[in-house]
Amino acid sequence: MSADLIEPDAEHLFAGDTGAEPDVAAGSSNPARGSLAVRSMLRRGLARLGAISLWAISGLFNLASLIVCLAVLAAIPILQLITFGYLLDVAGRLAGGGKLRDSLPHLSSAGKIGLVVCAVVIGSLPVQLLAHWESVAELISPGSNQAGWLRVAAIAAAGFGLAYLLWALARGGRLIHFVWPQPRRLIREAWRPSLYRSLPDQLWQFTRSLELGRYFWLGLRGAVGTLVWLVPAMVVIAANRNGETGLAGLVGGVAVVALGVVLLYLPMLQTHFADQNRLRALFDVRRVRRLFCYAPWAWLSAMTCGLVLLPIPLYLLKIEATPQEVVWLPTLVFVAFILPARLAEGMAMRRAKRIALDYGDGALKPVGFWKVLSRWTARLMMPGVVAIYLVFVTLSQYTSWDGLQTWVQQHAILIPIPFLGGV
Repeated sequence: MSADLIEPDAEHLFAGDTGAEPDVAAGSSNPARGSLAVRSMLRRGLARLGAISLWAISGLFNLASLIVCLAVLAAIPILQLITFGYLLDVAGRLAGGGKLRDSLPHLSSAGKIGLVVCAVVIGSLPVQLLAHWESVAELISPGSNQAGWLRVAAIAAAGFGLAYLLWALARGGRLIHFVWPQPRRLIREAWRPSLYRSLPDQLWQFTRSLELGRYFWLGLRGAVGTLVWLVPAMVVIAANRNGETGLAGLVGGVAVVALGVVLLYLPMLQTHFADQNRLRALFDVRRVRRLFCYAPWAWLSAMTCGLVLLPIPLYLLKIEATPQEVVWLPTLVFVAFILPARLAEGMAMRRAKRIALDYGDGALKPVGFWKVLSRWTARLMMPGVVAIYLVFVTLSQYTSWDGLQTWVQQHAILIPIPFLGGV
């Protein structure tokens, strides 16, 4: 009996029979399956969108933290060279064939520093509020009990904030560790001194991983080599120091022209130096001239970004001196503008070097009517780019707070800080 019942169903199944009952079953199950598929696709889409949004927010926060860290270092004498070395290294990584996503080293480390700083700032708000209330209570009623209690509360809040910060750092220092204290684990482990013994070693390892010494050494050599190239600018300063005319003006004009010739090569020479990590590469004009032939338009675009579009607006910040207490604030703008310029210069040289490999690593020049036309068109436009930059530098000696020193304080090619000290 069972065989008789099963066999017709099997025939219908394998023969593709479309009876009424199978259609009803199919019609009742297909909408459910379609609904489940739509829900699954919706969940996957939302999950992917959430992951992309989280990645974008994290990346923007890390980038902002990096700019702030570089700006703070740029406002400190001597340590400014670390910022300069980092900017050179960014261009050098790209020129060496690196990818854009890998061109900003220690980006995640900067994000960790920014996260800790934000935690400290937020955690200090209750302490500042209690301290303010204490000062108000002391002013209204000197020696009152309210002022004393508020003082004790401020000290207790400071101690609690410090303990909370150490607890979060001991667990890894990630965002979730600052937001959620894990109460059960807090009660079970927070009181143990062994949990915090490794913090000094972790801090030392983290500091060493930032490679501050390498960036300082790279920035120091780059600054010394750049100052050698800026001898014409120093001649301009010497010729115009006393406001003399005649021969001094002629000497100054010749020096400006010589500086313009230097600026045709200096930004890319710095990129080549950072790529090769040899001081001699900073004076390898022949190699840089050869590489220009393989990507003239990329070269021209990078020079336009590095000398005109990004640095020139920043001369407005040099009109007035910045107070010593907030001297690092203008450097935020300087670093934010100069970092893309260094990226553009690094990408232009990377493109030129990749194309040069197809021509025997620079043994041959690109031939053909359009290639020669492109090369000479970009070559004729390049002095115009440098001339625009020099016009603004010349005008800035009359508008800048530093006067003639603006000739050697060129943030497009040197340390990205408008002032050496402030007032």
